[in-house]
Parts: sequence; C-alpha cells; structure tokens
Amino acid sequence: MMELTRDQRLHLRAQAHGLQPVVMIGNNGLTDAVIREIAVNLDAHELIKVRVLGDDREQRETWFAEICSVLGCAAVQHIGKLLVLYRPNHDGKSKVTLNKPKPQNKPAANTAKKKASTSGTGRR
Repeated sequence: MMELTRDQRLHLRAQAHGLQPVVMIGNNGLTDAVIREIAVNLDAHELIKVRVLGDDREQRETWFAEICSVLGCAAVQHIGKLLVLYRPNHDGKSKVTLNKPKPQNKPAANTAKKKASTSGTGRR
C-alpha cells in the first residue's frame, strides 16, 4: 500500500473532485471481478472513484483497506459511499500530477496609481 503525505492527498482530492465513479461495488461485495475492474481502471486513469452500495460504513472501510493492500494503491479519500484511489503508472507517462506545480515568476504589475479626477462633480 502506498503512503501519501497530507499535501499530496489534498492535491489528489482536488483533482478527483470532478471525476465520476468508474467502478461500483454492488450487492455481491468485493469480488475478484470487481478487484480486476478496479485494477484495469487504475492502470488506465491512475486516479479513480469507486462507488460502494450498502449502508455499512465499517464494511466500506474494510473493503477500502483490502483494495489498497491487494492492488498496492493509495487511499486518497473515503467520503460517504465514494472511495478515491490512486496508483501511478510505472511507464513514466503519468496522467495525474502528485504534487502541486510551483508558481512561475510573473513580471511585477505596474503599481503606479492613476490620479483621481478632481474636477467638480466627478462626472465626465
């Protein structure tokens, strides 16, 4: 299982915000077919959401930990019935940035203040 720093996890959560779930764990639970489907989607996308049907929070937490240990991925977030998982590609063609890009130096803006009009009513 991968470990992420707090900043990495926050950055990945922000990137995952607009994603739709690509895998659903249904009434049959965490089957081998579901594990394979999660693995295929992690290979394709690196950062995915998984929707879990069912109301048992402890069961969802157990499945989350099991998925991460079996597939060697990182647990990014568990919010409600959604699980966010991350596993980088090893081919060097990463689609997801793990760290925030550093801001580039921008030229200083013109800080000169414009003179206010002092004529009569201020209308032009």
